[in-house]
Amino acid sequence: MLVLLEVPLLAQVQQATVTQTVPAATQPALRLDIPHSDNPLNSFRATLVPKPNLANSPRIDALVKDGVLELSLKDAISLALENNLDIAIARYNIPIAAADVLRTQAGGSFRGVNTGVVQNTPGGGVGGFGPGPSGAGAGGTSGGAGGAGSGASGLVSSTLGAGTNVASYDPAISGTFSIEHFAEPLSNTVVYGVPELQQNTTTGNIGYTQAFPTGTSISAVFDNNRGTTNSPESFLVPALNTYYHIALQQQLLAGFGLGPNLRFLRIAKNNQRISDEAFKLQVVTTVTQIANMYWDLVAAYEDEGVKSRSLEFARQTLESGRKQLALQAIPAMDVMKDEAEEASREQDLTIAKTTLQFQELLIKNALTKNLDDPNLEAMPVRPTDQSAMTDTTPQGPTEDMTARALKDRLELGESDIDLENRRLSRDAARNALLPSVALTAYYGGSGLAGLQNPASGTISTSPPDLAGSLRTAFNNSAPDYYVGVTVNVPLRNRVAKSDQYRAELETRQSELRSEQLKKQIRIEVRNAQYALEQSEARVVSARKGRDLAQKTFDITAKEQELGAGSNYQTLTARRDLAAAESTLVAAMTAYQKAKIEVDRAVGSTLEANDISIESAKTGIAPSGQ
Repeated sequence: MLVLLEVPLLAQVQQATVTQTVPAATQPALRLDIPHSDNPLNSFRATLVPKPNLANSPRIDALVKDGVLELSLKDAISLALENNLDIAIARYNIPIAAADVLRTQAGGSFRGVNTGVVQNTPGGGVGGFGPGPSGAGAGGTSGGAGGAGSGASGLVSSTLGAGTNVASYDPAISGTFSIEHFAEPLSNTVVYGVPELQQNTTTGNIGYTQAFPTGTSISAVFDNNRGTTNSPESFLVPALNTYYHIALQQQLLAGFGLGPNLRFLRIAKNNQRISDEAFKLQVVTTVTQIANMYWDLVAAYEDEGVKSRSLEFARQTLESGRKQLALQAIPAMDVMKDEAEEASREQDLTIAKTTLQFQELLIKNALTKNLDDPNLEAMPVRPTDQSAMTDTTPQGPTEDMTARALKDRLELGESDIDLENRRLSRDAARNALLPSVALTAYYGGSGLAGLQNPASGTISTSPPDLAGSLRTAFNNSAPDYYVGVTVNVPLRNRVAKSDQYRAELETRQSELRSEQLKKQIRIEVRNAQYALEQSEARVVSARKGRDLAQKTFDITAKEQELGAGSNYQTLTARRDLAAAESTLVAAMTAYQKAKIEVDRAVGSTLEANDISIESAKTGIAPSGQ
């Protein structure tokens, strides 16, 4: 019978981050820490993660009034922090990164984390460019640093973590207990003195191994053996053997020191920092998208009102024209023109209504975890914030905005931390070029005890019991010691040389990417600033156009009332007024989106919207937000 026991002791489990199983009713948010337990058996128990809570937050019900979801921009952002699935997906990257830290604390290699921005919510656009198509990727639509995949942003990551092998820093205890009976018929009785040799052996051994970040490893064994035999040639029956052995090995060149041996842990901790920055970037991206969607909803809501008023006037005009035709005051051709105008306005209103309904669906999809409730899916949304433009928009000098962006943009922080990881890998690859030189030393001792075998005819001086065997093993009477150096020198070393050279190239490549990112941010800041100035000019022009169209309509309506104008002229003026109002709505929407883009480009989105990252991490927005 053979029983093996391996007990890894996770001494630093309290620093890990994995979610315990908690009932969904009492677990509204994803846990970001693991409670420490003094029970060593917990090291062998699975730590489970509860199923995602797919219930919408109660905030939605509080915003429903008379069957209409009344929504402000702040309400939309709060709902997004609580319910948006892009943020919910990205939220898991935080404990995943912390789990990687736990793994590397034990000497394991890092697995990497996905820090790309998730963009699976359709609508809204990101970064002020494009109409905002839905994303295509469950883990992250855009590639990110810190193990998100080779080739992201044109960078190669094949040597990230390269270097010498890292042993496990978790202590391990191994044990063996066995009982064996052995019988063997013999063809010659000279050696053992019996025709059939019978042996009974009981073994109890224990071992201990552990490595350290300095490139040091220790091991210890303690072996005990009890044997009996039927051979008269054996002096001791039973014979008790004891042996212990303590060994130490130290790497002197390749694999020496904290740098190469802690590189996995340092990279994992950097990845954890990148994951935190990436989550902030996810919140910024999603909030930017939600804000764009909100102003699209406002535009659709206001435009539907414009088209509705235009149709109402066309219907009133048509009704008046038909009455005049009945009195033969106008020709039938004028009524036909009124009918054509009314049909055109009906078409415009239908388009505006369906556009509004689609924008309502988009924003409800973005602000909920599910749309299983048919009442919610069909519920109209009424935005409570209206487009407005102040006379002056404080921006500050372009140089100040650029300086702030270079300081606050999260992408630069990610890039800098990723560059640290590449430098750690580069240094470890340089160390791996060195020959392997290991200093090994051990010390041990042996002990023997047992009862004299009467059949042997000899007198034994060995102690009779296990205590005596232990005493002779540890009293240095039978020592076993060794000191030696093991050298391994690869003559061409092409694999390590290739890895080192690639690591150098990838580091330089990442440095260039960092500079390219700074240039890109400068361009984005200037583009956002110019777009805001242009949108302000469009709003001013659209307002003047709307005011002029209003005056023209008022004049034509007065002329018609006095009998100096026709219905068609008034309808044309009213159509021009509706077009001018729609143009103003579009200009105001572009202005609001330009302001959103300025905040994103400068890196002030979180501050501008008073968003707490801690609330975003827990998925519970403050009640006042």
